Amino acid sequence: MPRILSSYHGLIRTIGDILERGRHRAYVAVDNILVETYWNIGREIVTYEQKGKERAEYGSELLRRLSGDLKIRYGRGFSVSNVYAMRQFYIKYQKFQTVSGKLTWSHYTVLLSISDDLGRGFYEKQCLNEAWSVRELDRQVNSMLFERIALSKDKKGVLEISKKGQLVTKGEDAVKEPYVLEFLGIPQGLKYSEKELEQRIIDNLQMFLLELGKGFAFVGRQYRLSFGSKHFYVDLVFYHRILKCFVLVDLKIGHVDHLDIGQMNMYLNYFKKEEMTPGDADPIGIILGADKKDHALVEYALGGISDKLFVSKYQLYLPDRRLLQTKLKTLMEKDYGK
Repeated sequence: MPRILSSYHGLIRTIGDILERGRHRAYVAVDNILVETYWNIGREIVTYEQKGKERAEYGSELLRRLSGDLKIRYGRGFSVSNVYAMRQFYIKYQKFQTVSGKLTWSHYTVLLSISDDLGRGFYEKQCLNEAWSVRELDRQVNSMLFERIALSKDKKGVLEISKKGQLVTKGEDAVKEPYVLEFLGIPQGLKYSEKELEQRIIDNLQMFLLELGKGFAFVGRQYRLSFGSKHFYVDLVFYHRILKCFVLVDLKIGHVDHLDIGQMNMYLNYFKKEEMTPGDADPIGIILGADKKDHALVEYALGGISDKLFVSKYQLYLPDRRLLQTKLKTLMEKDYGK
């Protein structure tokens, strides 16, 4: 009897698995059909425009009329903003073959809100590379991920990440400047300790991993390193699946100084000798501080130590969109002039 019951419960689980896979495929199929349907609607709107004189800009009489009539005939889904998005969808993706079957219409509505073609291309590729949900995509757009990565590159590098997304092939590719930790919910001006900062990160680990980027796997917090009778603790330890190395993160609520850099270098040397296994690459160290007060001191302290040790800044609020866009525009114009 127990054997029969076990077999029956196994049958239930198997049927459940088949049902879930079938439902998922159905959802994907419906999303793909919806994306193609909206693309075709957008094409018809643009074709109609080209025959007449009215441009269907957002809020135009044509869009308002279309929205009202379509809602009466076909129900929900035809707000002015959604009809406008269908039109923009066709304009930005005039060859349907360039539309990915892996992204939903909700993904594309977020992407279409990005006016810059380079930025939109980057987020689309990253969305595919890292399988972002709509919520994750929206967060990365709001945190200005493209601009933060692009400002560390030249024009050629910016164009490259726009076409392919961010490819992580070396240590510096896995490091941002700055890191945006607005999801921790720490108000500006509030005094907090390094321990409290670490706890907030642990409480929001999924969002922190999203901010770190693709490839990071959490290993542990307060990771103990023993030197005889002395013990030291690394705040956060990760393993990078793509670079195949440990990533050590030390948190500083103030500015980073030469002592912090020396300590991280010691941690890296310990991991090389005691923690690495065959096949591992050399570990990477990231000192994450609220401020890099003395840039010259940090530069001299880093000199000659390791190309695997990085000092970066974090901020507890979303970056100034206009400021970053202006900086990126200046970078691109300067580069074009060369």
